[in-house]
Amino acid sequence: METIIQITSGRGPSECTWVVAQVLKRFLTEAKENGIHYEVLQKEDGLENGTVASVLLHLKGDKVESFTESWLGTIQWIGQSKFRKFHKRKNLFIGIFALEKNDFDEVSEMDIKYQATRSSGAGGQHVNKVSSAVRATHLPTEITVQAMDSRSQHQNKKLARERLLLKLNEDKLKKVQEQFQQKWMNQLEIQRGNPIRVFKGSDFKKFKTDKSYKKQRQALKTRLRNDID
Repeated sequence: METIIQITSGRGPSECTWVVAQVLKRFLTEAKENGIHYEVLQKEDGLENGTVASVLLHLKGDKVESFTESWLGTIQWIGQSKFRKFHKRKNLFIGIFALEKNDFDEVSEMDIKYQATRSSGAGGQHVNKVSSAVRATHLPTEITVQAMDSRSQHQNKKLARERLLLKLNEDKLKKVQEQFQQKWMNQLEIQRGNPIRVFKGSDFKKFKTDKSYKKQRQALKTRLRNDID
């Protein structure tokens, strides 16, 4: 199981980019604890030192689905601004979104077509007479690269494959970024209600909420008792 997620500060202020950096640390720590392999595809730093505006992560492992479900949504942080001492706002929000696996499937060797071609440029008689260059084409996307660095056709084929895979990865990352951007534009802003996780303070401790409703039940009993009296 694998997926790509984005942790983003959205349109939030610099304080939100600090929250993203702290969430990223906590997220990666928990990922390791759950045996999940991760790769940072892209990271955009915030304006302040040690902050992150947005990060794309590729996650892979048996527990990816349950792990990401515990994080996807809005993350809330409660605390004093790290950059503006007298700033009154104490509730900040960032977002975590996901993409499906089929957006970045592995490249199949069956989808690559290799073609020997004549080398061009400096090289004397060898260039004119020997078809040692190799053109590699990814059939589904029609992306093409060429290698003519070596006189060995075998070596050029290897180089062409490496360059093609690199170009395909760049193309996929670009599409992922565009999808996340579109998702973000559609959402307009991070939803502030019902956060999936809440943290507080400069040490970024997890904020535990009382969900027992004990106080509410006691207050209701008191009201009923007073009404009866």
